[in-house]
Amino acid sequence: MPATVVVGTQWGDEGKGKLTDLLAREMAMVVRYQGGHNAGHTVVVEGEHFALQLVPSGILYPHIVPIIGNGVVVDPGVLLAELDGLAAKGVDTSKMVVSGNAHLIMPYHQEIDRVTERYLGKNALGTTRRGIGPAYADKAARVGLRVQDLLDAKIFKQKLEVVLKEKNAILAKVYNRLPLSAEEICEAYLGEYAARVEPMVGDAVGLIHEALEAGSNVLLEGAQATFLDLDHGTYPFVTSSNPVAGGACTGTGVGPRAIDSVIGIAKAYVTRVGAGPFPTECLDETGDILVERGHEFGTNTGRRRRCGWFDAVMLRQAVRLNSLSEVALTKLDVLDSFETVKVCVGYRAGGETFRYPPYHQSTFHQVEAIYEELPGWLTDLSAVTEVGDLPGAARDYVAFLADQIGVPIKLVGVGPGREQFVRFAA
Repeated sequence: MPATVVVGTQWGDEGKGKLTDLLAREMAMVVRYQGGHNAGHTVVVEGEHFALQLVPSGILYPHIVPIIGNGVVVDPGVLLAELDGLAAKGVDTSKMVVSGNAHLIMPYHQEIDRVTERYLGKNALGTTRRGIGPAYADKAARVGLRVQDLLDAKIFKQKLEVVLKEKNAILAKVYNRLPLSAEEICEAYLGEYAARVEPMVGDAVGLIHEALEAGSNVLLEGAQATFLDLDHGTYPFVTSSNPVAGGACTGTGVGPRAIDSVIGIAKAYVTRVGAGPFPTECLDETGDILVERGHEFGTNTGRRRRCGWFDAVMLRQAVRLNSLSEVALTKLDVLDSFETVKVCVGYRAGGETFRYPPYHQSTFHQVEAIYEELPGWLTDLSAVTEVGDLPGAARDYVAFLADQIGVPIKLVGVGPGREQFVRFAA
């Protein structure tokens, strides 16, 4: 039963969309297993940019069945707008399937997300304020509304009445906000949203297992990345779900024995959006160059990303947490203009050296990066398609990273386009 998981290994924005799009050629189904529309994937096909948020990247291929799994939180308005945008560009969206067990993002989730971030002030977590965290919180508290509830107006209204009473009390008494109208919410969700979403709602678990049992290739696609994982990331500066490979099992209903390989995506450097520790962050001209050359601004938010040198300590941990089979390295071309490039090979704090991230957050916030410096290649890589055509220094850089993290790097991206990559031997 050939299932493959694609997972980010850093703090997100590694290029999962491009890799998923590339792998989808050999897949029958692409399943998104967690996150919401706080995660953006950008795929470039023949010079045209497709910015995807909720829809699985494989939708750009007509043979793919794209599925939004039960582990995702869905804003139906955003989903429909995204599908409309794709259809306007000639993309067939008729095969789209949404798990009936996926939870809905409601207007009160978004409002609570916004006011909470403002209330926290300098201690804000840097969320996208899209309602993702509050939706997952309601899921855990067992008061969430699910996609299947859109198909039963009576159940939807009953659940909404119970939860909105509590949410409006919080908004009014804690945050001095006006109450939200149950009638207006029902009008939107049980009106156009329900009518348009209903044909897409299905038994995602059943469809996935039918494909696997038939011997079809299934790709499980995560959002965000390993170090934004709720359990294993740099808490509390994390997302509200589990992007690690284990999350692919709970977010789709696929058991671990069905997974053949786990492919980790890493940038040739590191980026991060929002608050939180960042041991290799470059706060000088180097960081500005990486932002400019890498176009490091959020797909969804437009926020400037923080940039730094490649961190092998993080990647070693990501290998452990995800049982990575291999790594795909993206944006190697962004380093083309550097005479030398640095790689963090260890951390130092309190007289101790760390090969893996220290478990205690206080120590992690204080670590100093230990660097190895390698020669740059000062060559434009954007047209390279064969390993032998890469400059020796670029090949040495990739080999050094693979040696540091202990798993092979089999694919290297040299530009944003669908065909701009180099395959390395296994």
